[in-house]
Amino acid sequence: MDEDAPARRLVLVEDDDAFARTLARSFERRGYQVRVAASLEAMQAVLQEGDGFAPTHAVVDLKLQGEASGLACVQALHAHDEDMLIVVLTGFASIATAVEAIKLGACHYLAKPSNTDDIEAAFGRAEGTTEVELTNRASSIKTLEWERIHQTLAETGFNISETARRLGMHRRTLARKLGKQQVK
Repeated sequence: MDEDAPARRLVLVEDDDAFARTLARSFERRGYQVRVAASLEAMQAVLQEGDGFAPTHAVVDLKLQGEASGLACVQALHAHDEDMLIVVLTGFASIATAVEAIKLGACHYLAKPSNTDDIEAAFGRAEGTTEVELTNRASSIKTLEWERIHQTLAETGFNISETARRLGMHRRTLARKLGKQQVK
C-alpha cells in the first residue's frame, strides 16, 4: 500500500465465519485494515474500542443471527460516522430492504453472491448514477409476493411467526416459501 494513501479501515459485519474470513483476507490483501463482527453488539464493541480504529468503510450482511438485522447495524454505523461508506450484502434481496438500507445510510446494496471486486466497485459508486438502464419488464406475481414477504420480514426483525401472522398465512407455509428460495 502507498505510504501517502489514506488508511482504509473496514468493519465487516457477517455471521458466516467462513465467508467473513475469506472476505476479510481479500480486503486485507487490497490494503484495508479489517475488523470482523458477527452481530450488532460485536460491531458496537469494535466502534467503541480505544485503539484508534475508526472505520472508513463497512460491509454489512442483512440477515444476522439473533434479533438484530443488518439494517440496525447500518443505522448505528451511519450514526457513528455519516461519511462512512456502507455496503449491504444480502441473500434476501428485496426492494423494501434495499430502500430501507439506503434511507438508513448505506451507499449501496448488493445481492449475494458478491465478491471483493463487486463491493469495491459499490464503494466507488456511492454517489449514484443516472446511467442505470431502465427496463420495461413488469414484476411478476411471484416477485411481488416475494418482495412483500421480505418487506414484512424486515418490519418484524426477521421473526417468522410474526411475519406469517401479519401476512395471514400459516407459519409452515411461510417457512416452505422461504425454503424454496436459494438464499444466503
